[in-house]
Amino acid sequence: MSPEGLRHGPGLKFSIREGLCIEHKPQPCGLVLFGTSGDLAARKILPALQGLGAQGLLPERFFVLGLGRAPVDEAALRRQAPGVKGLYYLRGDYGAAATYQDLGRRLKELSARHGTSGNVIFYLALPPDLFHPVTHKLGAAGLLDEPTRAWTRVVFEKPFGRDLTSALSLAAEIRDHLKERQVYRMDHYLGKDTVQNVLMFRFANSIFEPVWKRTYIDHVQISVLEAEGVGHRAGYYDRSGVLRDMFQNHMLQLLALVAMEPPSSFAAERVRDEKIKVFKALKPIDPAQPGRGLVLGQYSGYRSEPGVAAASAAPTYAAMRVEIENWRWEGVPFYLRSGKRLAGRAAEIAVVFKKVPHSMFRELSPDHLEANTLVFRIQPDEGVSLTIEAKKPGPKTCIGALTMDFDYAEAFGEHPPEAYQRLLLDVMLGDQTLFPREDALEETWSFIQPWLDADLPLSPYAPGSFGPAEADALLEAEGRAWRQP
Repeated sequence: MSPEGLRHGPGLKFSIREGLCIEHKPQPCGLVLFGTSGDLAARKILPALQGLGAQGLLPERFFVLGLGRAPVDEAALRRQAPGVKGLYYLRGDYGAAATYQDLGRRLKELSARHGTSGNVIFYLALPPDLFHPVTHKLGAAGLLDEPTRAWTRVVFEKPFGRDLTSALSLAAEIRDHLKERQVYRMDHYLGKDTVQNVLMFRFANSIFEPVWKRTYIDHVQISVLEAEGVGHRAGYYDRSGVLRDMFQNHMLQLLALVAMEPPSSFAAERVRDEKIKVFKALKPIDPAQPGRGLVLGQYSGYRSEPGVAAASAAPTYAAMRVEIENWRWEGVPFYLRSGKRLAGRAAEIAVVFKKVPHSMFRELSPDHLEANTLVFRIQPDEGVSLTIEAKKPGPKTCIGALTMDFDYAEAFGEHPPEAYQRLLLDVMLGDQTLFPREDALEETWSFIQPWLDADLPLSPYAPGSFGPAEADALLEAEGRAWRQP
């Protein structure tokens, strides 16, 4: 092994082997960015394009055409993403047919200028109430048709509806104008390196997959904790709440990656097929039953936030117990929690293995030994850790928990790229592996809908805490406890 392959951390030395890197360059294309003057474009999309350009991962022939209602100076726009050659802007009203006629003419001109062969991506970085009208008008203008030897793709930002009915309605509208292979529903959590590493750990290492089942795993915890409040998203959040904002999409998608069966190949449809099977196997819930498995909370002071209704019943925290009814996971609880104004910012998946059934060490019962735990840290410091029991140095028999920790930045000397870079590249490549399919939305909304329909109480919790006491009781009733990242 070369010295360059060695890395040292506090109390830990590990090696990095130069492995196989599979990456493809996208075909020439143009990207039309609806909502260019908005917050998402400025914070995420344009920086992601800049990052791809800096790494040489953008197509050689490529352009970006921003579209929005506000006046935007093209020179100022280019300064936001200096690594993106060919950045233009078109001002227009999303509801006016003339806007789409102008867009069609501009696309023909830019496609010829940049040699993109008519390949185009429409990125709808827009409020969800504009998805219907914009998709309809793009279709009516013929801009979603795929000409000979060219492709058209459309990216939708979440939320994909606000309940089962609206999600099905949006799906029908999309289906009227697009084939499923053209549709890319953006869930940025799926673009994070550690999230993708769940599949690598399971299916590229023979030591994990044999124990990845009810025989060895006690339970799984998925946590997405936020220290900040609702901030500038108060108007949207107060109409949605945490179940719509986090659970129907991010949380259930993370669960599916942990629980899915091995796909026959790492192809988009094979992976997405296995995730659908997980959603279909989720145990139906009845919110009217005692011990229903859901705690909703709202942090003190939420109703005083600007943009929040004075009598708001929007939950800012939820903890949920989920079961998967299949051979692999029968009897293994999955605990999901997410909330705002908590003690810190952290997102992780923790796979907690069963404790040893018998202790051969005198005066040490199995209860004295910590459970082995494999943790995938999603944010803020992406990495993976494994906690095991080990003997402490010395003549006495002293056993303690030892955590072997892998940190992306420390191991590779750089932080993982932003999730939007990975996902934008996949859109350009036509790879739908990390994008939810239409039937997945129907299944996840169907699972969440009973909770949305139920009139459940809100448990108050103090800002800076780990949530309401009732969430702790959810696990304590089964002899378990939340991990504190």
